[in-house]
Amino acid sequence: MAQLFVEPGKVVRARELAQKAARGVQAFIDRHSTVAIERTVLRLLGIGGAGARGAPLSNLLVDKLREAKVLHKGAAWWLGRALKASPGRDPLQAIERIAAYPEKLPPLSPGEDAELRETIRADARSAARELREKVEKRKELKRSLQVGSFPGAPWKYVIVATGNIHDDVEQARAAAQQGADVIAVIRSTAQSLLDYVPHGPTTEGYGGTYATQENFRIMREALDDVSRKLGRYVHLTNYSSGLCMPEIAYMAAAERLDMLLNDAMYGILFRDINMQRTFCDQYFSRRICAFAEIIINTGEDNYITTADADEAAHTVIASQLVNETFAHLAGMPDELIGFGHSFEIDPAREDTLLREFAMAMMVRELFPRSPIKYMPPTKHKEGDIFFSHAYDVMSDLVAISTRQGIQLLGMMTEAMHNPFLMDRYVALKAAAYVYRAARHLGDEMAFKPDGIVARRQREVFDKALALLEEVAKDGMMAAIGKARFGDTARTETGGKGLDGVFERAPDYFNPFLELLEGRA
Repeated sequence: MAQLFVEPGKVVRARELAQKAARGVQAFIDRHSTVAIERTVLRLLGIGGAGARGAPLSNLLVDKLREAKVLHKGAAWWLGRALKASPGRDPLQAIERIAAYPEKLPPLSPGEDAELRETIRADARSAARELREKVEKRKELKRSLQVGSFPGAPWKYVIVATGNIHDDVEQARAAAQQGADVIAVIRSTAQSLLDYVPHGPTTEGYGGTYATQENFRIMREALDDVSRKLGRYVHLTNYSSGLCMPEIAYMAAAERLDMLLNDAMYGILFRDINMQRTFCDQYFSRRICAFAEIIINTGEDNYITTADADEAAHTVIASQLVNETFAHLAGMPDELIGFGHSFEIDPAREDTLLREFAMAMMVRELFPRSPIKYMPPTKHKEGDIFFSHAYDVMSDLVAISTRQGIQLLGMMTEAMHNPFLMDRYVALKAAAYVYRAARHLGDEMAFKPDGIVARRQREVFDKALALLEEVAKDGMMAAIGKARFGDTARTETGGKGLDGVFERAPDYFNPFLELLEGRA
């Protein structure tokens, strides 16, 4: 069922426009940094603990440098200078000493400055080697086990969201034993709006569990154990979004997560995070994901939960093409870019299945090497669990027939509560049945070149092309200001986190950016 009814020339043109739009933003990214990026650099350099009352040390250090109005040179440079000035001291005390009166510091000679930078670069190379060792450890385990139900079957993806990491572990074990290939630990509601990452394990959360490095470690350890017992690898995913995108990416890399929800525009549109902040943070977070070989999941499925799925389908395609360029600019290969889309057309319409086939096939064919993530219906779910279950099964059918890469399974109680163990069992059992029953269905079917599916693809792509023409002409930030994505308008200076964005100094220093961009 590998059919794309869009003219190749239009696809080429759309990619050119998406690249033009994204490169305009990249020019801004290349001149700026953020407090989250600088905190990530410090974490990579070993500043990962917590200070008084649980405040992360990376936050405390960056806040001191920002208050002293010297952060534009880069937190790594100041850490090196502080430790050189106060050898053997606690890093926070050392930073506090020089940040109190930075103007009184004697200037370094060019040779001393070069020596300082090379010392920190050596530390960065050592940290990068440690991360690479963890990546290889994850890959080695994965190679030794079965992955997925069978070749070509979408990975069955389910969520846990108790608020307590230890309860999440028990639910994740049960889901893995019932056939899940991916466990997503849903992040506590509104954590994306925190400008710090909580420290240590957490046992209470609302709507999900806090994303912390220790929680990542606990869940990865549990899934490694259950993977070995089952002889089948179970992937782990979390959320690299919000005000701490790059920090979460680093923590995920350090604890061997397989996937991260990571989108160039999600935080702007759906969490009202400042667009300058988000665009800068997504770049550095994706650089880390590329290095750690973490699959990202983009968030275009959200567009058609806030807007009508049938009318706004073109915004999904346009955004995916823009997300593709942003990911490529961050060094990500296609194999790590998991574009998101969703089975969300109103079920009261006729021929929705054909229209969903059209979208699923188009996304699959536009990004042939990417592990496409397909989302189940949520917007039109009902309290009638029997209808809800049938609705979910239709999504499973489209997923296996069009060879989506990752399939988030719908829960029959989606409209009622967080899923119970039995809800996941029913969803996993149904998906396994559909995957067996329709294993080769896509190989046997073809659609008419002038039929509903073909016309739908052409209609949607033409609208996406027109939108990209407008975005390339006006610029990405202006297009978001006009609510061209997700029916949501945001301004360039609005939203949360703008005060954490700053222009880099001419001698700005970030040794990890040098490494990740291949400049070191």
